[in-house]
Amino acid sequence: MIYRFVFVSDEVDDFYREIQINSSASFLELSNAILASVGYPDDQITSFFICKDNWEKREEITREEMNTSSEVDNWVMADTSLDELIEDEHQRLIYVFDPLTERCFFIELKEIITGRSLDKAVCTKKGGNPPRQTIDFDELAKTSTVLDTGENFYGDEGFDDSELDQEGFDMGGDTGGDVSLDSIDDLY
Repeated sequence: MIYRFVFVSDEVDDFYREIQINSSASFLELSNAILASVGYPDDQITSFFICKDNWEKREEITREEMNTSSEVDNWVMADTSLDELIEDEHQRLIYVFDPLTERCFFIELKEIITGRSLDKAVCTKKGGNPPRQTIDFDELAKTSTVLDTGENFYGDEGFDDSELDQEGFDMGGDTGGDVSLDSIDDLY
């Protein structure tokens, strides 16, 4: 059987890719096909999520073995075939390609083609340019704006150290005496 997946990005309106792959292929093979179709290097710790119809994440399929509790199934891309977790058309998945910012592609199984097989995954349709694989945090900080609502929220008012009880502020330890707020300023 062949699975025909289509994936899009919420960052680029005209971007899409269609990949056909054997249902018995591993999630790692699908990951490699996705990366090749968009021209990304294979240098990130990517992961898949099986989703409900409303894109709510369920099972995670990770690139590497994760040390999780025995109560949770641990799915690894290289060891998990697609048909092990995907059985129905219109199944939705999320593919996280930038783990630091959790940027992702939204994938849907559009069709199950029976009676055929492929030697390897094939990108059968392309549209638009993919988003950049990673975001430069310095560039993001320059372009980000801070919303100033003119409101004071808990914790953003000025701090007045005179409101602290100086005698109750004992850091303990074997420092040869009590540490006061005044001496903390000298440490930094």
